[in-house]
Amino acid sequence: MLRKTFIPILLLASVLLTSWGVIGHRAIGKIAESHLTNKAKKAVVHLLGSESLAMVSTYPDEIRPYPKYAYTAPWHYVNLPEGLNYNDFSSQLKSMEKPNIYKALNNCIADLKNPSKSKEEQVFALKFLVHLVGDIHQPMHTGHSEDSGGNGIKIKLMRKEGNLHGLWDSGLIDYAGMSYQELATACDVTKKKDTKIWVKDDIAKWAFESYELSKQLYAEAAKNPDFDYDYYPHHADLVKKRLAQAGIRLAAVLNEIYR
Repeated sequence: MLRKTFIPILLLASVLLTSWGVIGHRAIGKIAESHLTNKAKKAVVHLLGSESLAMVSTYPDEIRPYPKYAYTAPWHYVNLPEGLNYNDFSSQLKSMEKPNIYKALNNCIADLKNPSKSKEEQVFALKFLVHLVGDIHQPMHTGHSEDSGGNGIKIKLMRKEGNLHGLWDSGLIDYAGMSYQELATACDVTKKKDTKIWVKDDIAKWAFESYELSKQLYAEAAKNPDFDYDYYPHHADLVKKRLAQAGIRLAAVLNEIYR
């Protein structure tokens, strides 16, 4: 059952909070664990030991405040101009020279496939892969450069002030009031015919899906940025679908790496 009250401090989260929140990221990791092949499970255990994909999913956000890892901050998102079709979006995404989530994900996959990489390097790559697959499925992490992915879009939810990016980072998931195990169970109910389509899509397609979804969210905020109590119920299915897609696609990537 949904909680009847909303915790303002969670709604007002900025980009400094984890995308999807701790609960959302762990739910994605939990979903992925349920779809791994035996080979992939063994490979994950070899790298992570007793740690699960769910529990390492927030590692990149935990280390980001430390100066040593400041270089990883741009890995969590990509901002592109509004109004792009898929071909233009994909072209700009793939040609970007500065660090971004698309490049970071591909680098993580390459490191995990590279036998010359040390175990420590592969553990680092795996932890980032788990997290960034989640990030790229959060619509506002593939938003517009004009407003820093929605951080510049001021909104209210039930009269509490915040911004569009922060609302989607963790506010909606925290509002649901579930544990990450409960959220994973609620999301991982997709029909096989849909999952077969999802796993065929490449990373650029994942990013474009978020970019297209962000259009809806931007339009809603532009029409009326003062959201009321029905905002969460109206978007709950979208949140669950993106979490499910992230978990299933993460598993597919790991299954392919360790086939």
